[in-house]
Amino acid sequence: MKPEIYTDDEYIEWALNQLKLQDLKENYEEEIQLAIENDIGYRKFLLNILKVEEEGRSKKLIERNMKAARFENFVTIESFDFSFQKSINMEKIKDFHSLAFLQRKENIILIGPPGVGKTHIVTSIGIQACKEKKRVLFTSAIDLVEKMSVYQKKGLLKKLFKSLSKIDLLIIDEMGHLVLDKEKESMIFQLIRQRYEKNSLIITTNLPLGEWDKIFTSTLSATAVLDRLVHHCHIVSIPGESYRVKGKQKEA
Repeated sequence: MKPEIYTDDEYIEWALNQLKLQDLKENYEEEIQLAIENDIGYRKFLLNILKVEEEGRSKKLIERNMKAARFENFVTIESFDFSFQKSINMEKIKDFHSLAFLQRKENIILIGPPGVGKTHIVTSIGIQACKEKKRVLFTSAIDLVEKMSVYQKKGLLKKLFKSLSKIDLLIIDEMGHLVLDKEKESMIFQLIRQRYEKNSLIITTNLPLGEWDKIFTSTLSATAVLDRLVHHCHIVSIPGESYRVKGKQKEA
């Protein structure tokens, strides 16, 4: 409530709270002191305090997006060992971090055996997207299907799909570990159809695309899903040894 009688400082405090200018509230005294010490003009002072608020809000948004993404680890592409996986096109992977594929509503599929760095790569892309203020969700394929099944039983599947449609980048890890029945297969198909040419999807899998009939109930079902998934898609194959096996061999 606005005070009836107040000092200048009390009004400033009240107004900043009322307008929800939290970062400005925490820093305006310092900015005033800097303006006095450096003889900064009114326009420059206004510019500086606006930057304080804008930068603070941007930082908080990125932090919220990072938390909401539910990454298992926080990794960057700079920490990826391209010297170990020499089969990978380093420039192509780094180009994904420009997020041009996201602007074009394209998908990415990374195919390779366990331990070759698929999850590291897609996590680093997701983190970069969060830094660019995009909404991201990282989930294992098994967890996603279980969640959809729970919502289906509660009659809330449409609500879940609506929530997922607001995600700019959905990352589904380890798709090859699924074995779907008709009901779960239908939910996966609906999800991919919903995102087709609207929002980007990244999938990692240990199964070549020609073997996706092992995931779905039939070759026909697998083809229906892949038809939409690969239409606007970058497919990256990563053959090679496992980083984890490499580490154990060194220990031995």
